[in-house]
Amino acid sequence: MITSRTSSLLVLLGASAIALTACDNSVGGTAAPGQTASAAPSAPPPSSANPFSARNQCALLDQLLAGQGYPKAIPSVADSKRSCAAQKPGDGLDATVVGLTLQDGQRYTDNVANPSKTRTGKVNGTRPVLEEREPLGSSGQCMLKLAVEPNSRAIIDVTSGTDTDAACKTAEGLADKLDPLLPKS
Repeated sequence: MITSRTSSLLVLLGASAIALTACDNSVGGTAAPGQTASAAPSAPPPSSANPFSARNQCALLDQLLAGQGYPKAIPSVADSKRSCAAQKPGDGLDATVVGLTLQDGQRYTDNVANPSKTRTGKVNGTRPVLEEREPLGSSGQCMLKLAVEPNSRAIIDVTSGTDTDAACKTAEGLADKLDPLLPKS
């Protein structure tokens, strides 16, 4: 049964997918509405091979969340071919919802909603990552975008009540687990 919290994350994933294809924005840049990433002059040409073709986002999310009390991941309503989500049982805002999106042809630095709430780093010391706190302007949200070369990314979205720090801590732990399951650069 889909709860309102799961529905909210599915809407968040869908809105993120739509927003990610509606604007091209690099960290420190200004969004350019109406442009797709492939239309942006600075975007590298799309890869001829999808690095995620042998991976299933729902199966990967289930593997990341195994033993943590989450039900089986379900495809996102807005982007079911690339996104899945799972909600840990809880009451109202206490529930934690996790989403995973695998996007070919989008750089991890594309579509940053609020550069002032974004930081860069490396997952497991090697894979570039952007961490966006409260990407849609609500507390309790955290999005990590992991680089997958040559021109793709994996996105982990976490909503954890209204606690942004907890959401980011959960997302960071999941990114550490996801990194070795992704194609190597």
